[in-house]
Amino acid sequence: MANDKLRPDYIFESSWEVCNKVGGIYTVLSSRAKTLQEAFQDRIIFIGPDFWKDSESPYFREDRKLLAPWRKEAEAQGLKVRVGRWIIPGEPIAILVDFNPYFEQKNEIYTWLWQNYGVDSLHAYGDYDEASMFSYAAALVVESYYNFCLDESQKVIYHANEWMCGLGALYINNKVPAIATIFTTHATSIGRSIAGNQKPLYDYLFAYNGDQMAGELNMQSKHSIEKQTAWNVDCFTTVSDITAHECVELLDKPVDVVLPNGFDNSFVPKTAAFARKRKLARRKMLEVANALLGEQLDDDTIIVSTSGRYEFRNKGIDVFVEAMNRLLRDRYLNKKVLAFIVVPGWVGEPRKDLQERLAKGGPFDTPLEVPQITHWLQNMGHDNVLNMMKFYDMHNRHEDKVKVIFLPCYLDGNDGILNLSYYNVVLGNDLCIYPSYYEPWGYTPLEAIAFKVPCITTDLAGFGLWANSEFGHPGKLTDGVEVIHRTDYNYSEVADAIKDTVAEYSNMTQKQIDECRKKADNLSKKALWSHFIKYYYEAYDIALRKAEERKLIQNK
Repeated sequence: MANDKLRPDYIFESSWEVCNKVGGIYTVLSSRAKTLQEAFQDRIIFIGPDFWKDSESPYFREDRKLLAPWRKEAEAQGLKVRVGRWIIPGEPIAILVDFNPYFEQKNEIYTWLWQNYGVDSLHAYGDYDEASMFSYAAALVVESYYNFCLDESQKVIYHANEWMCGLGALYINNKVPAIATIFTTHATSIGRSIAGNQKPLYDYLFAYNGDQMAGELNMQSKHSIEKQTAWNVDCFTTVSDITAHECVELLDKPVDVVLPNGFDNSFVPKTAAFARKRKLARRKMLEVANALLGEQLDDDTIIVSTSGRYEFRNKGIDVFVEAMNRLLRDRYLNKKVLAFIVVPGWVGEPRKDLQERLAKGGPFDTPLEVPQITHWLQNMGHDNVLNMMKFYDMHNRHEDKVKVIFLPCYLDGNDGILNLSYYNVVLGNDLCIYPSYYEPWGYTPLEAIAFKVPCITTDLAGFGLWANSEFGHPGKLTDGVEVIHRTDYNYSEVADAIKDTVAEYSNMTQKQIDECRKKADNLSKKALWSHFIKYYYEAYDIALRKAEERKLIQNK
């Protein structure tokens, strides 16, 4: 970090995913927190929504001694907050705020937002209201703390993540101009919507008008708050070059800094524990598969998986199923393949018949009914994964060399079937496959290589582009990461490339596999937060200099 950069004295960072594990932003913030906590020693404070109220949260530990004088003041002002520690590496201070009281002021808040920033909340629906009321409450928390504990002699940052926290960033910008504001869009709302609605995003990106598309796709309010926040904060950022290009085209605003998503590998098991956990994960995954399928798959089976949010096209789940279907008939495939789709769906309950088999222990020689899924779904007849497998007649027959199993729940170690955490499942894989169509960064492939698992991704993922830049060429499996070229229209070629790569892996010697795993591990170490945090200091500097300029103008 350059010595002439302005450094904040305090950082407040808000996100819907602070102490609320629902998506990739949780990983961004929670893995980065340790690095910032070491640098700022409790002067980095995270603000999240209080869903737990008086019940115990697995992610938050309340401490009524923390910030006690301010908390008393905040309560006197009518703020309902809980202060404690976020239970992640570094254990930073977290403030959880109850945003429900502000719904009764919603119309007045939206009117203020329109009058001051031209944000269109008229077309709001779904999660817009809930996110906005949280964002407003988070800003009130920062305003209250600043006025009670700090003053203009201290350099303060307010960092808002995603459109969901945009309202708060604009409030701080307006009401507490001494605080420098940063806004990070992790994926533009309209870009994600264009991709998710089966429209070609990339070839036509130059021709799309963000405002027009927001009207066409009924995204006016989310797009409006995101665009106005990008234009009015002190520093506008995103997470990759590919999304930075999207911001220029759809928000009409270039980013000030790209903040690539790093990783904290402190929880990756060391050598002996790693081998033990990998062996346990593989045994458990094979046990579940054998009980479901009525098979005797052994440890020589290649275990592959895909995972992420259930965005069927955007995350490339469709092309993963396509590739596994083609692999069934690939003459170069030299081993059996067990493919898991680890994507949380509208899950009902764990299968009782499968639980009974697992309790009894094998071997079994007949499959269970519907041998493609581990948990019953609420919408079995309308599920995209099951319907695509049915369309292709993929029924995991005994003679099939490739078996595909849908594991449709969030892996927290208590799913009732596998009962392993997500990371423990990842390290049991031989190969992880993430053929994303829309992926601003891509934590899943980064997490895979951190656990020494080679992976396949695409150059439409920010991580894939970064990997290519590190290699100096398009990544190959022998580099630890295969980066497949993907466009709006080459779905079939991508499926074939995945099929060919898995077949290639099945023919590798153990020495070649070990070399792949080593290179994957080496690449992951280049993406540690210790390398990427410098970009955050650059953003802090830009924002603080803008705030300093405001102070000078106001004090004249």
